[in-house]
Amino acid sequence: MTKRIDPTITRDVSAISSLDLSKRDLTIDLARVFSLLLVVVVHLLFVGVGRDADGGLVVSRPLEEQPWFAAATWAGQIMPLFFVVGGFASLIAWRGTVRRGGSAADYVKTRVLRLAQPTLPLFVFYVVVIGATTLLAFAPELVAQVVEGAGSPLWFIAAYCLCQALMPAMARLHERAPALTPAVLFGGVIVVDAARYSSGVTQVGYLNMVFVWLLVQQIGFWYADGWFARRTRWQLIVVAATCYAALVPLSTVGPYNTDMLVNLNPPTLPLVLLGLAQACLLCLFRPALAKVMSTRAARAIVFGVGTRLMTIYLWHLPVIIIIAGLGLLIPGADPEPASPAWWWSRIIVYLLVLGILFALSLGVGRWEKPRVLGPTPSVGVVALAAALTFVPTFLVIEYFLDLWLAVAGAASLWVAILVLRRWPRRAGSVG
Repeated sequence: MTKRIDPTITRDVSAISSLDLSKRDLTIDLARVFSLLLVVVVHLLFVGVGRDADGGLVVSRPLEEQPWFAAATWAGQIMPLFFVVGGFASLIAWRGTVRRGGSAADYVKTRVLRLAQPTLPLFVFYVVVIGATTLLAFAPELVAQVVEGAGSPLWFIAAYCLCQALMPAMARLHERAPALTPAVLFGGVIVVDAARYSSGVTQVGYLNMVFVWLLVQQIGFWYADGWFARRTRWQLIVVAATCYAALVPLSTVGPYNTDMLVNLNPPTLPLVLLGLAQACLLCLFRPALAKVMSTRAARAIVFGVGTRLMTIYLWHLPVIIIIAGLGLLIPGADPEPASPAWWWSRIIVYLLVLGILFALSLGVGRWEKPRVLGPTPSVGVVALAAALTFVPTFLVIEYFLDLWLAVAGAASLWVAILVLRRWPRRAGSVG
């Protein structure tokens, strides 16, 4: 009897085989996947669901309650590295677009679609879930708390959309003024942080979504151009050690928090230092990581996860929360959060989460790869689509997710996708 082969696995293997690995830095792919899987671990340890003395549901954050948590975030705050490797990959992709005769609008159109398309199903999911619980009047305070946490990763879509929309301009600035550009961005980070902490107005700090993340993206540009590779091992160690050492006075005497997750939104100077240190460490470990990626097993895992990055990132928290809730219905499956049994059970739950996300990717994962149905529209339309992708995800940071924001976000993303994918063809255009 012939055994049937899963077509999804066949497609993944075919995709791996068709890649020109001779011109690809596989350690960047590994770093991206590692960063994402670590984010899932951290969020899994953040979610504790139990019952109080009266039998009511209580949502806690066991990881954050540990005395060593703040110190651990100096290593566990991995999002700067994600923007470093994103800057590396984006610069390579932009230069490829230019070589093929593409425009800035061509590049931004594709990148916005890759963010908007997989995010739309999540917003629709939240509309259904929040709408249903609202109609049923089911524990509104608990639902609000859960939805607030579940929607928190959407900040990344806003920040990355901003970086991708400005990518062509920042790449040109990098080519013309590779030293002056990060210097100006660094000055912007300092000015915004100074204004925020001196005024006490936290919202001022959101201006650093521009300066901090574009500066960390520039570090990725420098990595792509080989600046880090040209440094000696000891130079990289000194730079990384200096960055971490600088965090000590900044977070103890200075205004910044010792918890690097607190420094994330609004983004602050410590994230820039972490990004530079993490780029140095990535370069230091590059030979060892390259050996890992020389194996077929490692490449299969990395590319298997890599083709599902957005699905895993966007859906992992809803899946974690649903599993935690269902665990309450199964006798013995809901150990007390932060108890030894709870910590050990996270290993099994983590594997379960990844398995469910893989199954989920077979459906919603198709939204990760945009199928362009027409030519690139005008710069103004592409800019509008980028704004429609940025605004709802940014508003989640400031106002947290609720029913009306979920509805507005779904509508906004749908319009962004519609104008980019189904724009009427120009007269005489081909393909």
